[in-house]
Amino acid sequence: MTGVGRLERYVMGRLMGGVGAALAVISAVILLIQFVELSSQVGTRADVGASSIMGLTLLRAPSLIQILLPFCFLFGGMGAFVGLNRKSELVAMRAAGISAWRFILPSAGLAAVLGLLAVGLLNPVASSLNARFEAERARLMENYLGDQPQDVWIRQGDDRTQIVIHARDRETRAGTVILRGVSVFVYEKDGRGAPEFRRRLEATEARLMPGFWQLSNVAEAGAGESSIRSESLSIRSTLDAEAAMERFASPEAIAFWRLPAAIRLTEQAGFSAAGYRLRLQQLLATPVLFAAMSILAAAFSLRLVRLGGLAGLAGVGVALGFVMFFFNQFAGALAKADIIPLAAAAWAPVLVALLAGLTLLCYTEDG
Repeated sequence: MTGVGRLERYVMGRLMGGVGAALAVISAVILLIQFVELSSQVGTRADVGASSIMGLTLLRAPSLIQILLPFCFLFGGMGAFVGLNRKSELVAMRAAGISAWRFILPSAGLAAVLGLLAVGLLNPVASSLNARFEAERARLMENYLGDQPQDVWIRQGDDRTQIVIHARDRETRAGTVILRGVSVFVYEKDGRGAPEFRRRLEATEARLMPGFWQLSNVAEAGAGESSIRSESLSIRSTLDAEAAMERFASPEAIAFWRLPAAIRLTEQAGFSAAGYRLRLQQLLATPVLFAAMSILAAAFSLRLVRLGGLAGLAGVGVALGFVMFFFNQFAGALAKADIIPLAAAAWAPVLVALLAGLTLLCYTEDG
């Protein structure tokens, strides 16, 4: 690393070692809890063995680990700096006249870089595995749940046309979305932008093809007109298979790189994209959050051992980490209820954590 000395590299190496250890512990706990939970949910089927449940657990785990990654930087960073403190390495650094800022800021920068990697690489992988988890769990639970319908509503559109699709059931086969018992309502916008009903189509099946829906056994009727039957009919679609499946997914299940498209398509269809926008802002704030957790970890671990109170201070740091987590969740809930702006909900907890860490470091290091 250009511009980073041996001391900084050593501290960053210790920090990454602590983060790796915390990640291993948290991952093991997540795997255990998720395995037990899935065993109680899916394991009631006699033909589902432990290997299938473990496969589901491995598919689900990355998305849960992604949520708890900030705690890895907090706990791992505290472990690394406390270790340096107990071995008197921090004492030696300060005796040599080295400021804590010299190795804390590069460590925070490394945490931010890892945050970028988590958003750009881990998030899409976790979202893809989570989608496979949902599909596989639905397949395993199919016989247990019986033939219960999966009522589906999809809305798509552009500047001129709005299409509302209702289906009594859906499935995904080889990456293709198939709807059954389909009703399609077609609206066109007038000069004032208000939708006017134009026609309705009833079909036994709708299959999403590239650029269009392929309808089978169709009955079509315009406003005030008698119905016309046809074996098949195509209607234009602005969705691909992945975008259509995202209509059934929560914002957390959509990959970072697909969120802008999901926002655009959702707003074109006339729906609110607040949930997607909030998720996008939260992901953009992730690198700053990782850096803030790294700084907080250092701020609560630099007190010299001989002065006492290090364990209590570390405990306060852990408690503050949980407080920030619940603050983040609470702010997100307020934003979804349109009580506070989306950007404030995503960035306020992160900036509070960052400023709290910097303030405590200034007090500890510079008096």
